[in-house]
Amino acid sequence: MTSNNSLRPLTAGILAAGLVLAAGVLSYALTASVQEFRSFDRVVEVKGLAEREVAADTAIWPLKVVRAGNSQQTIYEELDADIKAIQTFLLNNGFSQDDISIAAPNVLDKLAERWATEDVGLRYTGEQTLTVYTNQVDNVRALRQRLSELGKQGVSLSGNAYETQVEYHFNGLNAIKPSMIEESARNAREVALRFAEHSNSELGKIRSANQGQFSIYDRDSNTPHLKIVRVVSTVEYQLVD
Repeated sequence: MTSNNSLRPLTAGILAAGLVLAAGVLSYALTASVQEFRSFDRVVEVKGLAEREVAADTAIWPLKVVRAGNSQQTIYEELDADIKAIQTFLLNNGFSQDDISIAAPNVLDKLAERWATEDVGLRYTGEQTLTVYTNQVDNVRALRQRLSELGKQGVSLSGNAYETQVEYHFNGLNAIKPSMIEESARNAREVALRFAEHSNSELGKIRSANQGQFSIYDRDSNTPHLKIVRVVSTVEYQLVD
């Protein structure tokens, strides 16, 4: 029969070996966790740009006529004649009636104003605006160079450049979005690869990505019918040894 005293050294030895093994496993696990954490913490954030130059596909062209006189009836008649002349000019040059909208005339009696005095000059001033909304952008640009033809007919067009400025818009963004997003992401990856190469690392998985917003603006002040579409993607990559 084996006594308890003889088993004690053996039990103590097994316990000690177990503790050593457990300590080794724990040490390895902690080391691996720290290395994994450090690897996960090594990241690079890069931005990828995609730009396209596009032509506007929609034009909004206001044509404003103004008149002044001492007869309210005459003002209305002159505004009506001017608008009809502009409408005929547009219809004869490729636009349709669906492209044209006409606002109501606005006639002001200066003597009815609170600040009015007897010496107001011409008593009545009137204005009316015809607006062209069309996808014939090139036709708008061409006809704007021929507005003197209306002036020769006696049409009193407003000389206010701001109020009669043509607005050019690009509405085809959805058609080019996928390819631009792909391009910006590809550019971001190229930047990240160069960074990893210079830091003696390899590019790992994507940790996060942000597409960013699309912006559309004039290429320059002299060519508002040409637009720049731009998007910047931000991507965060993990770096590994």
